[in-house]
Amino acid sequence: MKIILAAALFLIISNCFGQVKKIDDFAVYNRVLTINNDGRASVIHLNESANNGVAWIKGMKFTNGNIEFDVMGKDVLQQSFVGVAFHGVNDTTYDAIYFRPFNFRSADPEKKVHHVQYISDPKFEWMKLRAEFPGKYEKGITVPPDPNGWFHVRIAVKGKKFSVFVNGDAKPSLEVEQLVKLTGDMIGFWAGNGSGGDWKNLRISN
Repeated sequence: MKIILAAALFLIISNCFGQVKKIDDFAVYNRVLTINNDGRASVIHLNESANNGVAWIKGMKFTNGNIEFDVMGKDVLQQSFVGVAFHGVNDTTYDAIYFRPFNFRSADPEKKVHHVQYISDPKFEWMKLRAEFPGKYEKGITVPPDPNGWFHVRIAVKGKKFSVFVNGDAKPSLEVEQLVKLTGDMIGFWAGNGSGGDWKNLRISN
C-alpha cells in the first residue's frame, strides 16, 4: 500500500505543471511573461529587461527532490542567462541555477568553465562567488548544448547538496552545497540581467 501511495504522489507532483498554462498561474517579478505553444507543450517566455527577473509558479512548493525542465536561451554575448530559482523566500532571496548559452561554443578557456552557475541571492551573487571561490560554483558542460536550441536540465536537490545534469548526462555538470539556509519554498523560472528566455516541460518530483 505504501508503495502504491508513493507512486501516486510522485505522479501527481511530477505532472502538476500540466495544469499551469495561464499567465495568472504565475507571480512575475521584473519581467513580462507570455505563453505560446510549440505543438507539443506550453512554452513560457520571459522578455529581456535590466536586472534579474523571476516568474514564480503560484501554489507550487519545492524544498527537496528533482527539478526537470527544457530551456532555450541564445548565443548573444552577455544577453542570455536562463535557469530556475527555488527555495524562494521573496522576489530577491532564493537559490538559483542558471546557464550562459553564449559561452557554450566559446573557444576561450576561461569562458568554457562558465557554462552553468549556482547563486544564492542576495548574499552570494555570481561576481562575489567568482572572486572569492573561483571555479567552485560555476563549471563547464562536457558536451555543451546548441546555444540557440532547447536543452534538458535536471537539478537534484538533496538537503544542502545540489547536482545539475544536462541532456541526460549521467555525470553532473555542477555539484555544490547550499551557501545559505533558506526557509522559502517558492519555485519559478529565472532570467538574469538583460536576458529573456523560454522554458517548457517542467517536472517536479519529491
